[in-house]
Amino acid sequence: LAALNLTVPITLVLDNARYQKCALVFERAQSLNIELLYLRPYSPNLNLIERLWFFVKQQCLYSIYYPDFGAFKAAISVCLEQCHTTHQETLDSLLNLRFQSFEKVKAMT
Repeated sequence: LAALNLTVPITLVLDNARYQKCALVFERAQSLNIELLYLRPYSPNLNLIERLWFFVKQQCLYSIYYPDFGAFKAAISVCLEQCHTTHQETLDSLLNLRFQSFEKVKAMT
């Protein structure tokens, strides 16, 4: 994206994985004029890819036996290929940016 010389700011959203918070990432982002925005710790629900992986695991792992790795891999591929057809409605409700928030909540001490 930085190579496109866009006139709008670039913000990269990351989770809090250790390798994403290292000096190399900070330096590279700064040199490319990219803002880094980290999700709150322990909030996989805010990361849409985590929701997609949850869905794929539900479809391909729960109570399903695969005779070999090839069959397992094929099931995941089919599931991902059907995201925009068979699973469209389910994923539309799962992969959205509507999050529940709580206003003026007292912290438990």
